[in-house]
Amino acid sequence: MRRSWFALRRPINLLPPGARFGRSRIGLCPGPLLSSACWRRARPRAEPIISPGIKRQIREAAEAEERAFYEGRGGERWLRDLEKLGTDADKPFLETAPWLIAVFAQPQSPDEAGDPRKNYYVKESVGLATGFLIQALHSAGLATLTHTPNPMKFLNQVLERPSSERPFVLLVVGHPAEGATVPRYALNKKPLDAIASFQ
Repeated sequence: MRRSWFALRRPINLLPPGARFGRSRIGLCPGPLLSSACWRRARPRAEPIISPGIKRQIREAAEAEERAFYEGRGGERWLRDLEKLGTDADKPFLETAPWLIAVFAQPQSPDEAGDPRKNYYVKESVGLATGFLIQALHSAGLATLTHTPNPMKFLNQVLERPSSERPFVLLVVGHPAEGATVPRYALNKKPLDAIASFQ
């Protein structure tokens, strides 16, 4: 039986269901971190989620998409590559993590008169803002996982977001589990000279 991804990559296997997690320990999330200027300028929409019922709905919907992916929709090559990480369709961390943050891109937003206005460089802006958010969460001593089931439209339904907003990423946030480990394959990083050139 194949072990779940979080059985292998446990830095983000956040807390067991019965663990206590006081809100004060995660006081930096999502409040001030989501109100930073760089986040607001990117025009993303963030939905911090702590409700066990909503997290359960998200897990059920995500696992339905993941089962379809692992049963063939992902394609033979992609599935073969994922075997190195030991992932599967079971995503218990979507319920055990104390926080989920659903990030939505907004291709349009209302102007001062309430009329729709096109936003430019949406993917780039939301990607950068999400990166800053992840770094801020790490600086606050929290671990994160970027979860991107495909498709993610179920997040619009579960979180009652308009169809004009596009799910971008689901961040799983909390403290690492004790004895956490990372898959050896995930530690393979390119050397600096393979990714950068200094003139």
